[in-house]
Amino acid sequence: MSTETPKIDTSIPHNARIWNYWLGGKDNYPVDREMGEQIRSFFPEIVDNALADRAFLVRAVTHLAREEGIRQFLDIGTGLPTQNNTHEVAQSVAPEARVVYVDNDPLVLAHARALLTGTDQGATDYIDADLRDPRAILERAAETLDLSRPVGLILLGVVCFVEDDAEVRSIMDELLGGLAPGSFLVVTHPTDDIDHERAHQVAAAWNERGTPKLTVRSAAAIESLFEGLELLEPGVVSCALWRPEDGAEEIRPVAEYGGVARKR
Repeated sequence: MSTETPKIDTSIPHNARIWNYWLGGKDNYPVDREMGEQIRSFFPEIVDNALADRAFLVRAVTHLAREEGIRQFLDIGTGLPTQNNTHEVAQSVAPEARVVYVDNDPLVLAHARALLTGTDQGATDYIDADLRDPRAILERAAETLDLSRPVGLILLGVVCFVEDDAEVRSIMDELLGGLAPGSFLVVTHPTDDIDHERAHQVAAAWNERGTPKLTVRSAAAIESLFEGLELLEPGVVSCALWRPEDGAEEIRPVAEYGGVARKR
C-alpha cells in the first residue's frame, strides 16, 4: 500500500463520503453532507437503501463463509470503513478467512489501515486500484489470495459508476475469468424498477456535482450482470428482501437490488 499522503478534494461531493454520511459516519465533509441532504430531501428512502445494502453485505458474506465454505474474498469498491466490514463478518465465521479490499478513493486510502486489522489466523490487504483495471486488481490480489481456489467477489454499489454496458461486461468477464470455478459473485446496484422517475432524479442530482457519475439500471439489466452464473435463491431482488433474517418484521423493498451467484 502506498505511503504517500493522498490528496483529497473537499470541494466536490464524492460517493464514498456521501454514503458514509447516510450510514451515520463521520468521514465526510460539508460538501458531501449538503449533497446527501439535497438527495434525501426528495428521496428520503435513500438512507434505507444505504442501510439495507450494508445489511445485505453481512448476510451474503455470512452465507458464503458459513454455508458455502468460502475463505477468500475480493471486495472492490470498498468504501469507507464502518461497522461489519467484510473481513469482520467473514472472520467471525472463519478466522482463517483472507480478504483483499480494492478502492481508488483517496479518503478510503487514508483510512485503509482500519481495514487491515483482522485475525492472526487470516489476512487482510488493501489495493489502491480502479474497477476499470481488472487485470491489475487480479495481479495484486494474487499476492494475498490463492486464485486457483474459490473467491467471493464483492461488488456492492460500484458497478453503477461504470456507465457503458459493454465496458461493464468486459470488466465482469475479466474479473470472473481470473477466478476459480466455485467462486461467487455478489452485486448490489441501484434500480429504477421501484420508482423510475425519482431514481433518475437522484442520478441527475448526483451527476450534476458528484463524482464519479452514477448510472441507474433496470432489474433486468442488473440480472444480466450474472449472465453465465448460477444465481442463488431468491435471485436478483431488492437487497432488503435477499434472505432476510428469521423473524424479521415486515420489510419494505428498497431501490437497491442485489444477488449472489456461483461460477460453475
